[in-house]
Amino acid sequence: MSVELELLAPAKDLECGKAAINCGADAIYIGSQEFGARSAAGNSLEDIKELTEYAHIYRAKVFVTVNTILYDNDLERAEALIHELYNIGVDAIIIQDMALLEMNLPPIAIHASTQTHNIDINKIKFFEQKGLQRAVLARELSIENIKEVSANSNIELEYFIHGALCVSYSGQCYMSHYIGKRSANRGECGQPCRLRYSMTDSNNETIIPESHLLSLKDLNNTKNIEQLALAGIKSFKIEGRLKDISYVKNVTSWYRKQLDLVISKHSGFIKASSGISTVDFDPDPEKSFNRGFTDYFANRRTKHIVSPKTPKSKGEYIGKVTSIKRDHFTIDTDKSLANGDGLCFFNKKGELEGVKVNRSNKDKIYPNRQPQIKVGTELYRNFNHEFDKTLKSADTIRKINIKFAISVSQNSITATVADEDNTLISHSKEISYNAVNNPERLKTQLETQFAKTGGTPYNVSDIIVEEPINTFVTSSVMNQLRREVLNSLTIRRIKNNHPEDYKLSALTPDHPEKMLKFNGNVTNSMAEQFYNNHNTAVAERGFELLKKSENRVVMTTKHCLKFMANICPKYQKPERVYKEPLYINSSKDSFRLQFNCKECNMQIISVK
Repeated sequence: MSVELELLAPAKDLECGKAAINCGADAIYIGSQEFGARSAAGNSLEDIKELTEYAHIYRAKVFVTVNTILYDNDLERAEALIHELYNIGVDAIIIQDMALLEMNLPPIAIHASTQTHNIDINKIKFFEQKGLQRAVLARELSIENIKEVSANSNIELEYFIHGALCVSYSGQCYMSHYIGKRSANRGECGQPCRLRYSMTDSNNETIIPESHLLSLKDLNNTKNIEQLALAGIKSFKIEGRLKDISYVKNVTSWYRKQLDLVISKHSGFIKASSGISTVDFDPDPEKSFNRGFTDYFANRRTKHIVSPKTPKSKGEYIGKVTSIKRDHFTIDTDKSLANGDGLCFFNKKGELEGVKVNRSNKDKIYPNRQPQIKVGTELYRNFNHEFDKTLKSADTIRKINIKFAISVSQNSITATVADEDNTLISHSKEISYNAVNNPERLKTQLETQFAKTGGTPYNVSDIIVEEPINTFVTSSVMNQLRREVLNSLTIRRIKNNHPEDYKLSALTPDHPEKMLKFNGNVTNSMAEQFYNNHNTAVAERGFELLKKSENRVVMTTKHCLKFMANICPKYQKPERVYKEPLYINSSKDSFRLQFNCKECNMQIISVK
């Protein structure tokens, strides 16, 4: 039996969602008005309904994020929202808070968000036993870890393949709330991980000077797509619900190509939706917002996963400065630069500085201002003016192949259309008998008129005109019949691709954790009831409800600063031992570090 591979793209709004589908996405995830883990990316139910109907034309799916933790006064609104989402036909909701599983929910498919900390096979098995359709795996899992999870579970597995990386295990970061009362688990993350920190020991000796120690590069799993599919990943997820439409078009098109290559190599894999996408640009992730790329822990621990100099986008590497004149400088590059491009470089202070290209003449760059730059400086292009203009105006088209069969009798014409998913629609129109003087000419005219699909989602791959043709047919009748049958096909496809009802299991298996503390993220009475029903005690409520937040683990991360500093006792042989505990310090805050070498992770602990 073939396995459907799904390309899952983000949408901050209706326009981005439709663009992603046109560029080849098999599914879209989008936030509603509330509870979507991105407070700046909410959408109306009307827009989500329109996007869902558009997606279902192509057998694509729409998932809605309801993945924040909830307070008691949120519960009634959250339940009502899910009923509304079910009524408009969305394919699944993505959740974090277990209170939702205690509610009277409609029969809608449920996905366990990566915020539920899906790193342990026992947790994933628990969700499978509860009847959830899918688990969104932690980004920290390696391909080998994924193989183990896949071999020991039957739940659908989703995995991030591209975009910004949270340095913390998802759902386990409380730094933003600790520093500024902005809860990441409530969709309000202030991104303290992108700030500057120094690393010191207990003698206040500097181990790593001030830089962006926790700011990870962006994820790019291009080279791992095939191995991830073979390991058991069904859904390949692009991060970016705050990204603009140009980013969505570019990155979605790129991974559509990568996934299609894998599908073409393996007969056991098929595409999860219908239609063929064509775009009039060459996708390239290097040309969209990025902090440099890493495949993180897909192939276990590696160096250079951090962008310590800047949390901003550097973009693509252009080349080095070879000479500097009064009003221009020269670059050793094979790239073509254009007016309006944005270039950046690290100045003598180590800060990312940018200039705009006013005019270029091959390798000579005339900037809007002459920066203090020196020969040998490495330049990056963080805004490609021509590429961005191309993306914004790009003609992205997705068409479903159809075949027409046309028959003409003495008093009627019948058009039958069959699409690539074997949907059949037939319409007839009565006509008056009018002898045909030139049957061959009329046959050609029928083929021409029924090949016109215009702005519809269809491409006619074949037309069969049955003979004999017994009467003349006017062009207006042909056109009207074609429009009617294609409209009926679209309506039928939307109806056929409406999600089936999906019920949770009535079983109450034991939750794998016997006691939850604040990092269990229990912030309401219904979630506590859920855990009690599954033989787990809730020792304390979530971090956001704690009265005292000092001396608490505010982040758990696989990123290890000892490893970054070459003083890891497990993987390296440090020449020098520093007095522990170690600390990271910003201009305002200080945090103690704790290293769990057995589990190979690091904890950041709040201190007074």
